[in-house]
Amino acid sequence: MRNVPSTEHPDPTSSTHLAAPVTAGAVAAVVGFSSAFVVVLAGLRAVGATADQAASGLAALCLAQALGMLWLALRHRMPLALAWSTPGAALLVTTGPVDGGWPAAGGAFVVTGLLVVLTGLVPRLGDLVAAIPVPLARAMLAGVLLPLCLEPVTALVDAPLRIAPIVVTWLVLLRLAPRWAVPASLVVALGVVIVAAGDRIAVGELTPSVALTTPSWSVPALVGIALPLYVVTMASQNVPGVAVMRGLGYRVPWRESMGVTGIGTVLSAPFGGHAVNLAAITAALVAGPDAGPDRARRWPAALSAAAAYAVLALGVGAVTAVVAAAPEGVVQSAAGLALMGTLAASLGEALRDDHERVPAVVCLVVAASGISVLGVGSAFWALVAGLAVRLVHPRT
Repeated sequence: MRNVPSTEHPDPTSSTHLAAPVTAGAVAAVVGFSSAFVVVLAGLRAVGATADQAASGLAALCLAQALGMLWLALRHRMPLALAWSTPGAALLVTTGPVDGGWPAAGGAFVVTGLLVVLTGLVPRLGDLVAAIPVPLARAMLAGVLLPLCLEPVTALVDAPLRIAPIVVTWLVLLRLAPRWAVPASLVVALGVVIVAAGDRIAVGELTPSVALTTPSWSVPALVGIALPLYVVTMASQNVPGVAVMRGLGYRVPWRESMGVTGIGTVLSAPFGGHAVNLAAITAALVAGPDAGPDRARRWPAALSAAAAYAVLALGVGAVTAVVAAAPEGVVQSAAGLALMGTLAASLGEALRDDHERVPAVVCLVVAASGISVLGVGSAFWALVAGLAVRLVHPRT
């Protein structure tokens, strides 16, 4: 659908009809980036990336999102927002190194992107993803997030002087300005790192870097990374993203959106990007009332968000250098606080249905265990265990 009919009639000469979407798009990009970049860096490092390779991956994701939003917004005149897969990055943290190392992880990212493209081209593949019970998909995600969300608790006990300012900032802003609670806590965390690290942050590391890695493929990486990453990205990002846009009055061009995000994932993978997808949370900022009263005139918000992500890509080297110099527990605590909302939502959906509760809890526990069997991580085995329990557990 190229144009969305307007239901309201603001003054077309009003400067707010352009200022509002431009501001909303920039805010969405800043919130999206600052709320989760530490999770992305942690995920990429966990599966074998060096600091330079992780920085390259973060920059590649920013640019892939920017280009994808430009294409979709100009083609459809719709405020479609793209994002990286934050749940997918959290999955990588719990997966850890796989056979074949970082090149094999890159190969898994490529396969994830190809699966997303196929989802747009082959409806049956989308049906298979939809056939995974929602409680199990949410329970798997909750199990992946749980160890990360425990980090602020353990770190607060181990290093209260460093972690308390981060937690207190998050709590205060959660009450006064919830949208900015996570970004503000991350700013404080970076401040703590700068004070603690001092001159250990090398100036030469602050410039953007590009690290190209030739992908390779291994069965453990494909089963342990590609498949769970695809399921998490589809179930936690793309499907909710479509639902958010529908609630705001837009019909997402499904096939083309999957094509753009899948191709973006494939192209960014050799540079370290793990997954590009439709935005879910920031979609409400780009396409909601904050972007203007007239739905048909909100699409420049996507252009503004794209421009902001392109600018943010230039600062990736700086934030990566700061994160790399962080004392133990500081970045992990900020990442855990950033994922609290996602954990709460996942737990709510996973445990809502009484008949699905036991299989969902089994799925959650296995995912949170961090086990690895035959070189395959716990997220895959969590789905297997949850489905097995679901088969034998009475549903009445």
